Amino acid sequence: MELLVTRFSSQKNDTLSTLHDMSMGVGKFMCFGLEDERRDVKVMGETRIPEGRYEIKFRIEGGFHNRYVEKYGDFHKGMLHITDVPGFEYVLIHTGNSEKDTAGCYLVGDALETNIEKEGKILSSGIAYKRIYSYISNELEKGNRVFIRFRNFDTI
Repeated sequence: MELLVTRFSSQKNDTLSTLHDMSMGVGKFMCFGLEDERRDVKVMGETRIPEGRYEIKFRIEGGFHNRYVEKYGDFHKGMLHITDVPGFEYVLIHTGNSEKDTAGCYLVGDALETNIEKEGKILSSGIAYKRIYSYISNELEKGNRVFIRFRNFDTI
């Protein structure tokens, strides 16, 4: 599976994007995304994921996993972990509404508020998360590899 994050607006505190499944050659829209802002020099917990292609795997250790098991029960098989991101550890795909809910992770939602005149927000995060989680985890459980590419269209 090949996923594509297309960043379209990076402002002072956050970055907005779309997430598409590119596996069939034509992009299938999955949801919107929100990350921390773009920085030339990484600041821990305050910098978005570098442009590039990374593999997603399950992560079953850590506090997020335990909270999501409690929240989602048997539906949850492990956190969606974006692996081998240079300079980052434990980059996850999870729920949240603003840059305050992420420390370098990728948040998903079904709607958004733009970040042009104020901080961006992602809405209906739980609904989007359950949908894309099911979609991605199904591939991982079958033993298929899942990749996510981050592409910038928010800077010139």
